Amino acid sequence: MKGIKFFFGALAAAGLLFSVSATAQENANRDADGNVVRGPYETNGTWDNTFIGAALGLNSTFNFNNQGTVPFATYPGIALDVYAGKWFTPAIGARLGWYGLNTHMFTGNNADIAWQNVFAADFLWNASSTFDGYKETRSWSWIPYARAGLELYNKNPEWVLGAGILAQKYINNRWNFVIDLRSLVAKNAETEQYAITNRIGRFNFPVSLTFGAQYKFGKTGFDRHSSITPVVIPVPFTLEEYNDLQKRVADLEQENKELSDKVAALESENAKYRNFVEGQTYVYQNGEFVACDANQGAPVTLYFDCGKATLSSREQAHLEFFASSVLDEDSQVVVTGSADKQTGSARVNQKLSEQRAEYVKNILIKKYGLKDENIEIVADGDKNNIFDTPAKNRCATVRVK
Repeated sequence: MKGIKFFFGALAAAGLLFSVSATAQENANRDADGNVVRGPYETNGTWDNTFIGAALGLNSTFNFNNQGTVPFATYPGIALDVYAGKWFTPAIGARLGWYGLNTHMFTGNNADIAWQNVFAADFLWNASSTFDGYKETRSWSWIPYARAGLELYNKNPEWVLGAGILAQKYINNRWNFVIDLRSLVAKNAETEQYAITNRIGRFNFPVSLTFGAQYKFGKTGFDRHSSITPVVIPVPFTLEEYNDLQKRVADLEQENKELSDKVAALESENAKYRNFVEGQTYVYQNGEFVACDANQGAPVTLYFDCGKATLSSREQAHLEFFASSVLDEDSQVVVTGSADKQTGSARVNQKLSEQRAEYVKNILIKKYGLKDENIEIVADGDKNNIFDTPAKNRCATVRVK
């Protein structure tokens, strides 16, 4: 009986850990109004969001005597989990594994039983992503699952069903810490040996609690799909629509006239600077024109996707235009990497901003011939969020010194 008390003590400790960890849950992705932001999410590749895991813990089992009233159990034994799986969406996944259980059973003749080795498939449901929205860096995720498989009970194959719950702690984009609590229902292959004749006595009920780690392969996380819906203008126009367009044309013509007047005023203001050195380039700073290098252009800002440290083909085109128009091999530039503070921890964002700045620096050296010593790297992490939306702060800027 001491073994049973020890096992239930372990279960109680796990329950306490679950309750404490619940307070560490982070808010899921939400919009400006506090509403949960949901999919759709882009389909991941074959090896994206796949994982392997291993865990170690305790197990016991429960059954009933031949009167069907008094449960008896095994001594707690070692439980070992080894598995592989994949998340198909932020909420739905599956895994396949081997779950080794070994202990000693209380029986009338004190028989020594070689316990179950279970080969099972689990259907995973991420309840945290379902109800609170998907967030890869959420501290704790709660994942109920259903199980079906085959056990070897004293070398006798038997079908097994069960259910459990995973408490998954995010460490980084590759590693998770997991706590797995589950119970199974299996046919009792030793029924005749122990004279268990009541109906419920024909089944045993293994219970396991394990602690382990999980490693993720391929691309981790899911990208939310975004698209622009085209505006359809009905034709022919109604009279009301035509009058509205006429009004908009009149407003634009008035705005154009005002801009023309401003241009004329600026031309008049610029007349006083016509005696400047011919061929010299000037910029207007603090109320006066200052001579500058003709190649010195405005900084360029390059945007990255969430969690990425590589540029899309469109952003690479922006960098190419800037480099070919403004830079040469002797240009001295500053590359500043940034990340948005709404996603990820400060440590993760600092590392991500460094990777973004280094990535742009390498392109400038290898593709556009700038010298390594002429490029200064600045990594602001998520401290330099100067834009009004998270997407704009996932960037790197390049400016000429």
